[in-house]
Amino acid sequence: MTSNPANRLHPSLQFLILVSITVGIVLVGNLIGAGIVAAFYGLDMVFNIVQLDFSDPHTVNALWILQILGTTIPLLIVPLVFAQFIVKQRQEYLKPSFNFPWPVIVIVFCVMMVSSPLIELLSRINQDMVLPDYLNGVQKWMRDSEDKAEKLITVLLKMDTVFGAIANVIAIGLFTAIVEELMFRGCVQTIFVKWTGNVHAAVWITAILFSAFHMEFFGFLPRLLLGALFGYFAAWSGSVWPAVWGHFLNNATAVVAVYLYQHKLVKIDPNSTHIFKYPAYVFSFIIVLFLLFLYHNVAKKQATAS
Repeated sequence: MTSNPANRLHPSLQFLILVSITVGIVLVGNLIGAGIVAAFYGLDMVFNIVQLDFSDPHTVNALWILQILGTTIPLLIVPLVFAQFIVKQRQEYLKPSFNFPWPVIVIVFCVMMVSSPLIELLSRINQDMVLPDYLNGVQKWMRDSEDKAEKLITVLLKMDTVFGAIANVIAIGLFTAIVEELMFRGCVQTIFVKWTGNVHAAVWITAILFSAFHMEFFGFLPRLLLGALFGYFAAWSGSVWPAVWGHFLNNATAVVAVYLYQHKLVKIDPNSTHIFKYPAYVFSFIIVLFLLFLYHNVAKKQATAS
């Protein structure tokens, strides 16, 4: 039996190739998106978006074109191309199998619901982060970048009807979860498992890269935790789908919460970081650890049986 030549690629080289493909395809996707926006709405629309001028009523449509063509589709193409043509190991690098114990789906749901206080605590710590005086320029740049990202998200999440909310649940909740999990928990995490020889190291390194990828510095810690949870969901089950499910629940819940708040159906601001008290943080931490232990044992029994 002949060995696959791609298997001889060192994981560091695999990672370099993956990053290069990502940069190239994302760049092409953004150029195509900008071209389509310019064709439909004029070149001024492109310049207005770059300058964060969202006054034009067609801005939301233009932003979605750029989001889908510049990020969503490229992040779907990259792992598929990498797994199929570079390493030629789709099963190992994409983990598309549905052969996992279905009770883990319920456990993932519970983890995502119970982890909310813990996510809030990390958000509070992150928001209160202050860099040393000699890094004031960096702190200002980080804050300005965060404000720009928040302004963009606010425009994208403006939902006038329930159909707009459903569309955002599908686009932001489902599609984003699928493409990012194939990319990070599929390809990236697999590369670092091979590189480090340690699943825990691979999960946390991937979680760091996942959080950094979003370029939201004051949301780094909560997204780091989410990335680690998704990483363990995939690593212990051997499938990307439990991670996709958890990712979807996180994103979809955020979209629904924003919709309900916009239409004054709930009074709690989804951006608030002062909903829970400290006992809730402790309770959340303990229960999440217990649920992860349960998840690991259920997934391990399935693997042993197989």
